[in-house]
Amino acid sequence: MQQPDNVKLFDSRSTLQLSIVIPTYNEAENIIDLLESIKKNIGNSVLAEIIVVDDNSPDGTGKLVDSYIKKNESNNLQGSTLVSVRTIHRKQKEGLIQAVLQGIEFSFGEHVLVMDADFSHPPETIPKIIEKLQKNDNCIIVASRYIKGSSIEGWTLKRRLLSLGANSIARLSLNIGNIKDPMSGFFAFRKNSIKNIQFNTKGYKILLELLVKDRKNKVIEIPYVFTDRKTGKSKMDYITALHYLQSIWKLYRHGKNANLNSQEKDRNSIKFFSKAGRFFTVGASGLLINYLVSVLLSSGLLAKLWYIESTSIGIIISITSNFILNKIWTFGDRDFSPKHTIKQYLLFLIICSLGASLQLGLVYLLVESKVSYELSLLLAVIAASVSNFVLNKKLTFKEKIWG
Repeated sequence: MQQPDNVKLFDSRSTLQLSIVIPTYNEAENIIDLLESIKKNIGNSVLAEIIVVDDNSPDGTGKLVDSYIKKNESNNLQGSTLVSVRTIHRKQKEGLIQAVLQGIEFSFGEHVLVMDADFSHPPETIPKIIEKLQKNDNCIIVASRYIKGSSIEGWTLKRRLLSLGANSIARLSLNIGNIKDPMSGFFAFRKNSIKNIQFNTKGYKILLELLVKDRKNKVIEIPYVFTDRKTGKSKMDYITALHYLQSIWKLYRHGKNANLNSQEKDRNSIKFFSKAGRFFTVGASGLLINYLVSVLLSSGLLAKLWYIESTSIGIIISITSNFILNKIWTFGDRDFSPKHTIKQYLLFLIICSLGASLQLGLVYLLVESKVSYELSLLLAVIAASVSNFVLNKKLTFKEKIWG
């Protein structure tokens, strides 16, 4: 792993209190103004360093920071500022979490603050974070977009829906308490508190993994105004979304398996995937039943109905057959008492409707994000199918999700 450049710090007797880690890729339009703004807002409150971790930006972000450091080096050595700047040059993009971890590894501060380079995380909030760090031991300070006093500026409706959706998935799927913004990329913690944590997801939000794997530190959320980037290009794409879903699954497994022995883990895996296989097999049979009933009712073989009527009846019958087969075969529920069965059936209908809405919404959002329709449809069908299975397993048939 490459050592950071410009490792000369202040007087060796000084103790750095804060390391600010900023991962960058093509942020030449923002980075120098950001460095100046951070220095201005920190002032003389703490002895700090800024570590820019650049993924070999084609626009020369890393080289621009190097030139800035060289220009300001004499001021640092003379002690006229309490904030130094260093760079880590990575040869290629290897994921945002890895960039942040490399910055943390080569940091010297007692505390670490992670933030983006596009001014969506305002440097004006840093003094508030520092104040919380100084007043609270063993804590993670999260700058939150979703608590009282916070706001989001410049986002389209699509971005808001994507963010709220990702946030809701994390909060519902993972045991992270009452944290409102686990997807924040603007947070701080004591460096030593993560020394025994192994980070191994491909997600773009390291905080989420930290919250799942660190149960010792108290989480404190503070409000801030999130402003969408004014310059540069967003790094959000469908690959990022896939990595996020993979991370959620891996972190969910981590939480559920933390206290299980290997035999229990194997049994749970077999049960889960066996039921998932049955559920999706029933779903496939429902498509066939839907098609056959609709054709028979519209062709005159059984009746001569309007095609809309035929299709509607086909949908109702296929959903009903799916419910019955899943109740008996997938989940082994033999309780057919009227009240119990009707309640389950209505829940099944609601969840399947939500799955259809999720599929339509994802197709729209992905296609509008310039993803091909074919790939968008595939991803949306997978997401809807998985959500149908998980929600019905948990809510309709009252089973633990994993096991």
